[in-house]
Amino acid sequence: MASHAKTVVPPSPGPSERSANMRAIQRRDTNPELELRSALHRRGYRFRVDHPVQVSGRSPRPDIVFTKRRLAVFVDGCFWHGCPDHGHTPQKNTSYWGAKLARNVERDREQDRMLSEAGWTVLRIWGHEDVVSAVQRVEATLAS
Repeated sequence: MASHAKTVVPPSPGPSERSANMRAIQRRDTNPELELRSALHRRGYRFRVDHPVQVSGRSPRPDIVFTKRRLAVFVDGCFWHGCPDHGHTPQKNTSYWGAKLARNVERDREQDRMLSEAGWTVLRIWGHEDVVSAVQRVEATLAS
């Protein structure tokens, strides 16, 4: 006799579980960021981490900040920041996620503009980027 086992689909998390999941997502010290910081530190660079930069009445917090050189480095995750190669909108709750992810990209552009207008150089590095090439990009920007 054939068994017809029914696939059990767990219920989607409720609002409190979803909030807990979102709170658990790291804002800083992600693996790509730690790798880049370690590589830069090994090469003798000193910088501030998650340092608020006061511009236009706002305080963007770049992942790595070279204050004297006025270089703000953001290490962006592909999902959260809309990577053209790896970013995607989830299949479920697309109206929520589409708007949220679009707002993240919009905020990134606003921060880039504000920092640039205040005399800062902004460097955005994708989380999937090879750490060696990321270090080379930072060094080239610092040298210019």
